[in-house]
Amino acid sequence: MITSKKIVLTGADSGIGLEVLKLLAKDGTNKILAVDINCENMDKIGSNVIPMQKDVSSQAAVDEIFEKAEAEFGKIDIFYANAGYPYYELMDYTDWDRTARMFETNVYSPIYSYQKYVKHLDGREGQFAITISAIGKMAMPGFTTYSASKFAMEGFQQGIRFELPKNVTLTCLYPIATDTNFFKTANSVKFERPFPVQSPAVVAKKMVAGLEKGKKSVNPSFLFTLSGVLFAVMPPIKATYLALEKGKLKRFAEKIGKKL
Repeated sequence: MITSKKIVLTGADSGIGLEVLKLLAKDGTNKILAVDINCENMDKIGSNVIPMQKDVSSQAAVDEIFEKAEAEFGKIDIFYANAGYPYYELMDYTDWDRTARMFETNVYSPIYSYQKYVKHLDGREGQFAITISAIGKMAMPGFTTYSASKFAMEGFQQGIRFELPKNVTLTCLYPIATDTNFFKTANSVKFERPFPVQSPAVVAKKMVAGLEKGKKSVNPSFLFTLSGVLFAVMPPIKATYLALEKGKLKRFAEKIGKKL
């Protein structure tokens, strides 16, 4: 059990982040700066939770988060960069800003947070965590930009491990599609969910256990782990699975009056 820690958690008001927050706050000895663009749910968790309403997608915002955490805690024992969001769409448009917005939240913010955290620790022991995604290892139809952002974070975690300071533990989470507001955020038009879908409570429980043990990576879905082996040794299975998922994208395209 994680106890008596000073923690920063972003994306804490919904989904995996909210479930992680509940688990970390339950003991009562942890102090948590819970950051999100909304604070509707996390301010009801407990007196050891400090809500901070903030969009994490800018350098200034991340700087403010660290200033707040240092003022409240002094040293940050765990910084968990969980905030992120998806698009489910056809890549049939030209829009620089739309892509930039996602990368600012999903990529720039956690990378800059890591840089800030290492400087903050100044040789003291600490743990940095990132929610990457299974989609950061295998792209999915309809999630092109989101996949790109998560592949970027997978590349970051692989690269930074070559120079990770000895005082810093890095833990990365690879959830599959999770039953959260993820799907409403991805597109206002309802679409078929990827298979399989996992409960955020299950994902959070496994992530907190992974943080406690100082694991390098947490893969909460055994089915995804198994499928990785099957896809490697039996490529036709992977092709069939992706064809089924592409069929969902095709039906979505038809729903919005487009062709794939």
